Amino acid sequence: MTHFTHYIYQWYDQNQRALPWRLTRDPYLIWVAETILQQTRISQGLPYYHRFVGRFPDIHSLAAAPEDELMKMWEGLGYYSRARNMHAAARMVVNEMGGIFPQEYENLRRLKGVGNYTAAAVASIAFGKPYPVIDGNITRLFSRYFGILEPADTPKGKNTLAGKTREAMNHSDPGYHNQAMMEFGALCCVPKNPSCHDCLLKDSCFAFLNGMTGLLPLKNKKIARRIRRFYFYLLENKENIIIEKRENADIWRNLYQLPLLEAEEDLADAAILSNYLTRELLAGEKPAVQKISNTLRHELTHQIIRAKFVRFKMPKLKASGNRIIINKKEIHKFAFPVLVRNYLAGTVDK
Repeated sequence: MTHFTHYIYQWYDQNQRALPWRLTRDPYLIWVAETILQQTRISQGLPYYHRFVGRFPDIHSLAAAPEDELMKMWEGLGYYSRARNMHAAARMVVNEMGGIFPQEYENLRRLKGVGNYTAAAVASIAFGKPYPVIDGNITRLFSRYFGILEPADTPKGKNTLAGKTREAMNHSDPGYHNQAMMEFGALCCVPKNPSCHDCLLKDSCFAFLNGMTGLLPLKNKKIARRIRRFYFYLLENKENIIIEKRENADIWRNLYQLPLLEAEEDLADAAILSNYLTRELLAGEKPAVQKISNTLRHELTHQIIRAKFVRFKMPKLKASGNRIIINKKEIHKFAFPVLVRNYLAGTVDK
């Protein structure tokens, strides 16, 4: 174990990336960074981090933020429940904890959206608590090096991995240890085509010695993705369009979109132009132009969206319920799913 950690520390000292959250022990900034980087590459998340902490530099400013502004700040990053959970957690810290970020692992876990990984990261990096982090990089590194042959997504596999990470933990500097392990996994022990022959750990790495680098970590489950069919309706005149806010407990909650019809099966053009939602939106008016886009594919972790956009240019617009009419010049003020945002960017006023 000493050889394993010593080499990784040595490598980390020479190769770590200069990242802003590594220059602070502020638990708020570390929490923001770790939350943004869940399911997100650093290259994508870094600009969001800078904008986020520029606008919300502390827990109080985040807790006081209007939700629409927060969602707009998060637009394009995906996994929007992270932003909603952060908002709720910030308000909990301010309203129930006196505005002081909790230090103990158990209290961190009480915060909305804070799981084992984030609690361990904040506790170890900000407060020096000896809790090992376990993310995809750690799982891959430890499974390969130590030859963990139980699937990583089973209780037995998770317990074995947790035991190894606890055994490897450096109690004198847990934050440094966790960051070194994650960085090595992210940059060296990568998922595909790692440079094993150049790795100084190769002579003691189980996966390399047994020709199993491409097989580990083992997984027991394969994610089955649900296919959904979305039909978005763009109703516009020269200056305005109609949008609505997603308020149900589903993907993209609290983001804005165009009026939407979801269907169980693919719809023919005739059905797209004559269903109940079309009749409701047109409200007896006849569009000057109508156009149906090709099918656009949008992939999420657990879902595949097959979307079409139906465009109507109208003499006048009418909105009811949770729909609102906005000026086209104000589209940038609203947070949309990337699928809708990209369509609007390439369509409106064209």
